[in-house]
Formats: sequence, C-alpha cells, structure tokens
Amino acid sequence: MDDVNRDFSGWLRSPGHKAWLAQEGDRLLMFAKAARLPQGFGNLDDHGRLAADAVAETMNTARMTHSFAMAHINGIPGCAALVDHGIAALSGPLRDAEHGGWFDKPLEHSADKGKAAYLHAFVALAASSAVVARRPGAQALLEQAIHVITTRFWSEEEGAMRESFDRDWSHEEHYRGANSNMHSTEAFLALADVTGDARWLDRALSIVERVIHQHAAGNQHQVIEHFTLQWQPVRDYNVDKPDDGFRPYGTTPGHAFEWARLVLHLEAARRKAGLDAPAWLLEDARGLFENACRFGWDVDGAPGIVYTLDWENRPVVRHRLHWTHAEAAAAAAALLQRTHEQGYEDWYRTFWEFNETLFIDRENGSWRHELNPQNQPSADIWPGKPDLYHAYQATLLPVLPLEQSLATALANRS
Repeated sequence: MDDVNRDFSGWLRSPGHKAWLAQEGDRLLMFAKAARLPQGFGNLDDHGRLAADAVAETMNTARMTHSFAMAHINGIPGCAALVDHGIAALSGPLRDAEHGGWFDKPLEHSADKGKAAYLHAFVALAASSAVVARRPGAQALLEQAIHVITTRFWSEEEGAMRESFDRDWSHEEHYRGANSNMHSTEAFLALADVTGDARWLDRALSIVERVIHQHAAGNQHQVIEHFTLQWQPVRDYNVDKPDDGFRPYGTTPGHAFEWARLVLHLEAARRKAGLDAPAWLLEDARGLFENACRFGWDVDGAPGIVYTLDWENRPVVRHRLHWTHAEAAAAAAALLQRTHEQGYEDWYRTFWEFNETLFIDRENGSWRHELNPQNQPSADIWPGKPDLYHAYQATLLPVLPLEQSLATALANRS
C-alpha cells in the first residue's frame, strides 16, 4: 500500500473517526459536570453521583479545570463557569494562604496537610489551560503555581522535581518519583507555551533525560518509578502494597505509554522553538511503546493491559485500568503522527476497539474505571468514575499537532 492510500485510510484522517472522538468527548464532559462541589470538584460514583459526604480534592479540581478549559476553548457551551469555579477553588479553599502551595483537600479535610509535586504539576497545568481560555483569575493562579514550583520543587542541581514537603516546607520526603516528574513534564510543556519561556522546555528535557534516557532505557524501556534522593532505584518499594493507586510496586506499562507521548510532544516542541531535539527522544518513545505492548498487552490469556509488572516483566496486578488504555491510544496516535507507520495505526485501532467494547459505559455514562483480570467491572483500586482527564484527553490528542500543549493547540486550530 502506498503512502497516500495508507494515509487516506487511516483513522486519524477519517472524518467519521474525528466525529466519533468529538461525540465521545462531549459525552464525557456531560457526565463530569455533576462533580461540582462548593469547594471544587469531587469523586463521582458509577452512576455519576456525588456521595452525601463528598469532599473536593485538588487533583480532581485541577484536572477538571484543565479539561473544562480545553472544552471552552474548543467551543463547547456551558464550560466557562466550571473553569471559573475551578480557578476559585484552587485560588481559595485548596490553597495554603499561610505557607503557599496547595493541599490535597481543603485544610479542614486534609489529613497530612503536606505539599506534593504531583498535585502542583496539575495546578500549573490547570492554570495554564485557563489562561489560554482567557478566564478571569487564571493569570494570577498561574503565577502562584510557577512561583511555588520554581522556589520549592524544582531542583536545578538534579534537573528534576523534588517529591513532597510538609505544610511549612520544613521537612522534605526522602523519595524521588517518576510519576510526579512525568506530570511535571506535561505541565512544563504547557508552561512553555503560555509564558513563551523556553527554559521550561529545557527543564522538561532534563527530566526526560534522567528518568527515561538514563533509567528506563537501561531497563528494557520499562519505567522505573521509585528512587532515593540520590536517584538510585528502589526496586522493592511498596512490594507489600503492589496495587497502590499512585505508587505501585514494580513497573507500570500505562506510564510507559504516557511517557512515550510526552517525549514526542517534547521533541516536537523543541524543534518548533529552534532548540536541540536529540535523536534518542524518538528512539526512546518507540522503545517505551513497543515494550509496554510486548509485556503489558494480552500477557495473561485475556486482552487488555495489566496494571503492573515485576522486574522480570511478569504481571503482578492484572487489573486493567481505564487511564492506561486511554494513554495507550493517545501514544499510538502520537507515534502514528510522528512516523506514519502502519503498525501504530493497527495498535491505535486495537486500543480503541478494546476501550469501546469494555471501558466505555453507554448505559451509565463515562468510562468504567477498572476491570478485573477477567475483564469484568471492578472497584478494587479505583472505585467509581472520578476521572475525566485521561479519557477526555484521549479524544483530543489524535486530532491535534504534537508541537503544542493541548489547550494552545486547540486555541490555534483553524
């Protein structure tokens, strides 16, 4: 098949597929609107309801604000007020007015009152998208987020993010994590777009070089998640709690897909800015994707990507999580855009067929967030349907260019 015919037959060029993605994105947004609480956004159950005692969370509030900002930019009515609500929550009850930074929940509900880089990356992402959406209060929130990241979390010496602190910043956790640095990379790409400051692209490259090119590439491109302060791998981290929702034991194929996409965004953004984009960026993105498919997909007798693997690439937690499969589809789309290779088209279709068949819930709305090893609905790790961010982004990424963050790409789309 020649290139012209192959491109014409590809789903990324298909008007019907683009319409399907847009419709699915709208359906996700409609479900998520019910997550609004007075102090932000909370967790919805399987039927899109908030519990009577639901509490706003910074992670959900930031992710929802980011998602609704993109929807507003994309011309979806009814989202502007939700963006404004998120800005107000992140500027008010979720922020520590005394010491700076953000709690995981409003102060009166926060158990440890600590400050995590993971959450601050999402606040920066939400603020950057809200700035692109031209919402009131977004610029001030963005400046606050940048200040905290640069003065508290970013380590110029390490070229990466510190992990977490107590409330007054007097004690630092003795840990370095790939997950928080991954989402910081995502945030930094957005910050580079909205500020015009290329240093954020240099910081993103520094993180990727350490976490991916130095560590993951030497581990069959399986992402090492947990490190000491000196960036030495901690291979037995959470061995007694292997299904932790944020810091599971072993390696996580879903994060390999997510990193693969971000690496390609970084390569394209640096090229667009006239900066050096090392050849290993594409090589590592390929390796991350290929080995996540090889070791994660259909490895236990049933289709789907397992949550975690051990250091011999054997399945540990065999549940299938929705975010993993959303990121797999997005990564396949990114590699297809970058290389135009048929293999990535095939994987892209495979992942979306799986998502449509098993994750997308046409009866109750949104996506089932988790399946057990037999691909039946489960709630062992992620009960309910609290997340909009991963699935919604998966409906946008395939139709947007790689060189810009999502909000900026949507704003610049003709």
